[in-house]
Amino acid sequence: MSIDTIWFTRCPVPTATGLAYKLGWLAREFEPDGIAIRTLQEVGGEQARHHYDHGLPTLIREGGNLFALPARAQGAATRLIGLTWIDEWQAILVRPGSGIAGPADLEGKRLALPVYRRIDLQENRRGRSIARGMSLAGYHGALASAGLTLSDVRLVEVGEDGSAPSCAPPGASLWQGIAALERGEVDAVYVKGAAAVEAARAAGVVVGIDLDKLPERRFRVNNGTPRPITVHQDFLDHHFDLVVRFLGQTLRAAEWARSRREEVLAILQGETRAGGAAVATAYRDGFHAALAPDLSEERLSLFEQQKNFQLTHGFLDRDVDVRAWADHRPLAAAREWLRATQARAA
Repeated sequence: MSIDTIWFTRCPVPTATGLAYKLGWLAREFEPDGIAIRTLQEVGGEQARHHYDHGLPTLIREGGNLFALPARAQGAATRLIGLTWIDEWQAILVRPGSGIAGPADLEGKRLALPVYRRIDLQENRRGRSIARGMSLAGYHGALASAGLTLSDVRLVEVGEDGSAPSCAPPGASLWQGIAALERGEVDAVYVKGAAAVEAARAAGVVVGIDLDKLPERRFRVNNGTPRPITVHQDFLDHHFDLVVRFLGQTLRAAEWARSRREEVLAILQGETRAGGAAVATAYRDGFHAALAPDLSEERLSLFEQQKNFQLTHGFLDRDVDVRAWADHRPLAAAREWLRATQARAA
């Protein structure tokens, strides 16, 4: 069966896929085949829901695991073909002068926990309440780094029901706990990403704990760390070569980014919907040199850790065998494709 469109979707965060798209490489790769490259974010409407349920057979999805794992647990016929890891300004905000300067200082404090959105409970799509899932994981990691657990703090539900789900809307709408922090109703709030940088600055609150600086990655595991790339089994079965070429351009963009930090940051202003200063704050420490996906044992283990966390806290309907879900073939073939393509061009 021939196809005329490859769809892809990504959250507004740094991805090599997004770079390959913005640079025009994906469009040029498939243009001779008469195949268009389209993104769910730009089309919107009814198609956009597939970012959450992966119900589009020719979709390549690179996004938070709070959607990918629950979809798989509910029977989505997807395969895991890559994992990325980008530290993207995970932080716990506090009021100036709070005395909270490290994970151990959270003991006994009131931490903002966004409510489940009513529609997510009604439709049994609990992973779509991403602010709640990310906050829980963020607190869990910070506390664990100090030998504490969630039982050592007081979780205070904040925010309102909200409306349609979103991958990562502007900081103030996703991180409603910032307002509760301003009002003194909580002592700390978890946030993530460039838009949250701007929301924090506008509110006059400060970083109490920079989670990106925690010494071990296992304490920084969350919705986007690691971030999965998934495709439909049908897409792999019938168009394996197209998936390989798509991944090959993604790997090419990751190589391109290693020596072009400023250009990457400029592109990210559009990708993240945030200003230059916020983007530079959120994405640091050589992030541009580590955009390539892989399925290394380290990333699979960290992904399994996140799966176990989601299962424990009620985001999954049933367990997911992460290693059985992973298919290593497309990425391995993409590396070979890129090497061969570069050799021909030399």
